Amino acid sequence: MSSIALNGVEKRKRTWTWLYFLLPSVAIMLVFFIYPILLTVFYSFTNLALTGEAAKNLNFVGLDNYTRMFEDPTVRTSIWNTLVFLIGSAVIGQQVLGFLIALLMKNKNKWFRRIIGTIVLAGWVTPEIVCALCLYSFFADEGTLNAIITSFGFTEVTWLYTVPMITIILANIWHGTAFSMLVFQAALDDVPSEIEEAAIVDGASKWQVLIRVTIPYIKDSITTNAMLVTLQTLGVFGLIYAMTGGGPGTSTTTLPIFMYNQAFVNYQLGYGTAISLLLLFIGIILSLFYIRSMKE
Repeated sequence: MSSIALNGVEKRKRTWTWLYFLLPSVAIMLVFFIYPILLTVFYSFTNLALTGEAAKNLNFVGLDNYTRMFEDPTVRTSIWNTLVFLIGSAVIGQQVLGFLIALLMKNKNKWFRRIIGTIVLAGWVTPEIVCALCLYSFFADEGTLNAIITSFGFTEVTWLYTVPMITIILANIWHGTAFSMLVFQAALDDVPSEIEEAAIVDGASKWQVLIRVTIPYIKDSITTNAMLVTLQTLGVFGLIYAMTGGGPGTSTTTLPIFMYNQAFVNYQLGYGTAISLLLLFIGIILSLFYIRSMKE
């Protein structure tokens, strides 16, 4: 009995030791993550503002901010723009292009991989604001793209006003594709060559090997990468704001841009925090979707 009791005491000591080590991490999570979220939830039910009478007298307004948000047509436009930007630049653009580049680099010599990898990584390591300025210069009226097309006798196009959504989608693809490339490159390198060779011996074409062997083998990496780039793209602000400012009009106004305008341009922090919670809710829904897809 004494040995059992001693074992129990020893286990409790180990448990408390682990808890002591976890306390700093838990404290940081509470202060810098949980507390700001709870404070944001609280402020979303108030009339918090930076100027005016509301800045002096903070009042609880209930669901007024949320009622206003769902009655605002600009919110619906922002949600649609966010989904278009998300699907175009992350789910399709970065995923597909990153996979194709990784597939192109598979089984190539190290110098080829280094050169291509360096070129693609250049966009990823470039700060977001610098990337935005580079792409703005490329798509501007007197920018590089118009200089190229006019040299062939075509008339210049006002890209940032004619097709602004396409310009920011292409900019985000250029900026973030390298991450997907690295994920898929590591996943493709882990695919056993014996499996692919066996499929070829059985008469499968290269396309069939890719569709029926390679992609199913790395499906977990595909889903994980899709979730990461989706959540990253969902919060893109600086790239869009520097290139178009959400315009012309509201054609490129995504939820982060609209939230910023309401909170820091119109000084309506309560309404802005309500919009931020909508953005958080969309991120949670998409995360749960990807997690469920991984389990299946």
